[in-house]
Amino acid sequence: MNLQDYISKVRTLLSYKVFTFICFLILAILLYGVLFYNVKPQTYDIELFSVADKTIRSPKTIVDEEKTKDEQQKAADAVEKVYTFQKEKEQNRVSLINSIFDFVTDANKEIPAHIKDKEMEKTDKKTDKERLVDLKSKLTSDVNEDVTKSISDAVLMDLLKATPFELEQTRNILNSQVEQLMGEKIREDKVRQYQGRMEDLIRDSSIPTELKSAAIALGKYAIVPNDIYDPEQTDIRKKQAIQSVEPIKILQGQVIVQEGHLIDHESYHQLELLGLLKSNPTIKPYIGLGIFVFLIIGSLYLYFSTFRVSEEKKQNYLILLSLIFIISLLLMKIIGLMADLELDKIGYLFPAAMAPMLIRMMLNERFAFIITIILAACGSIIFHDEITGSVNIEIAIYILFSGTAGILLLTNRNRKSNILQAGFFISIINILIIFFLLFLGNGQFTKMEYLYYTIFAFVSGLLSAILTIGLLPFFEAGFGVLSTLKLIELSSPNHPLLKKILTEAPGTYHHSVMVANLAEAACEAIGANGLLARVGCYYHDIGKTRRPQFFIENQMNIENPHNHISPETSKDIIIAHATDGALMLKKHKLPKEIVDIAEQHHGTTLLKYFYYKAKEENDHIDEMDYRYPGPKPQTKEAAIISIADSVEAAVRSMTHPTPEQIKNLIDSIVQERLKDGQLNECDITLKEIEVIKKTFCETLNGIFHSRIEYPNPK
Repeated sequence: MNLQDYISKVRTLLSYKVFTFICFLILAILLYGVLFYNVKPQTYDIELFSVADKTIRSPKTIVDEEKTKDEQQKAADAVEKVYTFQKEKEQNRVSLINSIFDFVTDANKEIPAHIKDKEMEKTDKKTDKERLVDLKSKLTSDVNEDVTKSISDAVLMDLLKATPFELEQTRNILNSQVEQLMGEKIREDKVRQYQGRMEDLIRDSSIPTELKSAAIALGKYAIVPNDIYDPEQTDIRKKQAIQSVEPIKILQGQVIVQEGHLIDHESYHQLELLGLLKSNPTIKPYIGLGIFVFLIIGSLYLYFSTFRVSEEKKQNYLILLSLIFIISLLLMKIIGLMADLELDKIGYLFPAAMAPMLIRMMLNERFAFIITIILAACGSIIFHDEITGSVNIEIAIYILFSGTAGILLLTNRNRKSNILQAGFFISIINILIIFFLLFLGNGQFTKMEYLYYTIFAFVSGLLSAILTIGLLPFFEAGFGVLSTLKLIELSSPNHPLLKKILTEAPGTYHHSVMVANLAEAACEAIGANGLLARVGCYYHDIGKTRRPQFFIENQMNIENPHNHISPETSKDIIIAHATDGALMLKKHKLPKEIVDIAEQHHGTTLLKYFYYKAKEENDHIDEMDYRYPGPKPQTKEAAIISIADSVEAAVRSMTHPTPEQIKNLIDSIVQERLKDGQLNECDITLKEIEVIKKTFCETLNGIFHSRIEYPNPK
């Protein structure tokens, strides 16, 4: 019992969805398990102020948030406060002083004129009080700020008692001093200093002695801060200073602790931040690996869900793809463990093109490209240059290009020699990729290292080809996969069954070759598998070898034996060649696709000649008794072979057929098959049928073209 039989047994026990879910689950668990130790962070049992017994490097690049914040705070603290010099305050304070003097002057002018000097002396005290009240009232209502709260009544009284000349003289000197001092930048903390300077200037001025105290009070009052602190601009500059601070990073590969050195607070903090302490483990790498596995399995699931094949084939393809992927992953893991040999870049030895070439030959190019991308991602994790948690972009590029080269270099005629040739060219491409990566990195390497890398790349390509050739037969036999290489082997004339046809039924052999030419051309014209059609045609009439003389193409120089037997017997002999052929092919363990073609190439068509012959003898003959048992063609290839078989036989029976006759004959045969429902069970379209008819016409016209009649020699 082969692997496919075991799978079939399991499939009968489980539904398609359950079977597929289990397959994907197993694949996910295996993938996670293989990559687990490559992402598992290495931790150390280290204590503060102990001596390191080995050099520890950072496995990743990480930002030290705490240290970065400290540096940002230092930068912000270093920013000086922003002050705005308000020049207009100089004029404002001068205007305020002038206003005070103007109100004082106005108050003096309002003394009643009829009051005599003696009366004035008598009512002086009362008048001064009235004028002071009046002045304070005006200063309070007509000046922007309440002057009376800062200037005492004594100062105002001195001003009211002064003569107009003294007031004007004091005003001018005071304005001059205020303009001088307020023209400079005065901050809040320097106001007292400038007020002191104002006092000194006034004392040294020519202001009347009785007004100097009042002038000093007004001068000090006029001095206010004009260089004002701007909190908004200060905050903006602090933010700019914070933004200018580069994040403090611990770089990947950076030495954290040197062997034999003391582990201080800084080193211990960095180890803790990186999660390298056993006392402070991290689960982030495991979560990241889980996301990685989910993306890979999810991508495969989505692609399989849109893959238009039967559920049985989907399951076979899924298991086949999973096995090849797991084998590649295990090879990758084994080579990764060889890093203990201290061979740098050992990952270049991995046969990266093996899996893509196997899948390319047994499935299709899309699957091959998908598996190449997945293997490149896995390789970047496994070959991480001994830095846990990192990815190796160089090895990912190497695997991606090498696998892609393996897919593109395989031809449709994939003989073993072609695979070996592809492996040789893959080796050359591998070497070029490695030198591209080395030179781009501008690293310093020894001649011996260059030699090692070249050998790794060359061995990788050849090993990919050798493993492909070695594993291909096992997968073909185990899964019943019909690869291009298998088809080419089956098309060899040395195959025992083809030898049997050639020796026992040469007419059938020639007919099969002609049908193969027609079918292959038509399949390639509509995008079907031309090679499968050709090989299927070689074997489709193998059943005729049981009784070759009963088929007209083999009746050379003998009488037709059907003339001496009943139509019923003739019918049974002719119809049996389809079922006999299928049994013979199964016995010789030919692929299912070839067996199906032999069984389906007549579908359920009517054996007209013997049906009408029997009907002449008995009108009550059942038509179903003279039809092939089928089944009808299930694939495009089987349908094309079915039509090509009838067309070739019909055209061969014509004498000197013209292109017009060939075209009409093909049209009638195809139309008859459509009306009879023989093409109802395959996914061929009417547009493709038109292309097939056109291809048949072109091919047959090339075979039955007119020739020059040579004259007989005299």
